[in-house]
Amino acid sequence: MIQRVKITDSAIAVIDTLKEKHGKLMFHQSGGCCDGSSPMCFEKGELMINETDVWLGNIHGCDFYMSSDQFEYWKHTQLTVDVVEGRGASFSLEIPMGIRFVIKSRIYSESEMNELSPVHSGETI
Repeated sequence: MIQRVKITDSAIAVIDTLKEKHGKLMFHQSGGCCDGSSPMCFEKGELMINETDVWLGNIHGCDFYMSSDQFEYWKHTQLTVDVVEGRGASFSLEIPMGIRFVIKSRIYSESEMNELSPVHSGETI
């Protein structure tokens, strides 16, 4: 199966640092205000997930969710979570570190579309 969401080594290092301070983490990409479509990292359970959210997978021990309306735009792309220098304008946990998580994406090939990992409603996870 082809993963819908991946992560870079740089982002893994940041997650490790955040886990030491905050414990279990989760990601959500809403496409809303603040940093727009930047992925946001929260303490697990800090953001309420419901049937309007889609679970895309798990990156380095963290569940990754996206709002269902945003998923309709992104369902043809593989997402890779990375990190860049610069302070974002969100409530994501990495912001005080002077960095922020970003998404890099690529469109799946036709053959890959048939091998994608399944998604789930946020309430079923």
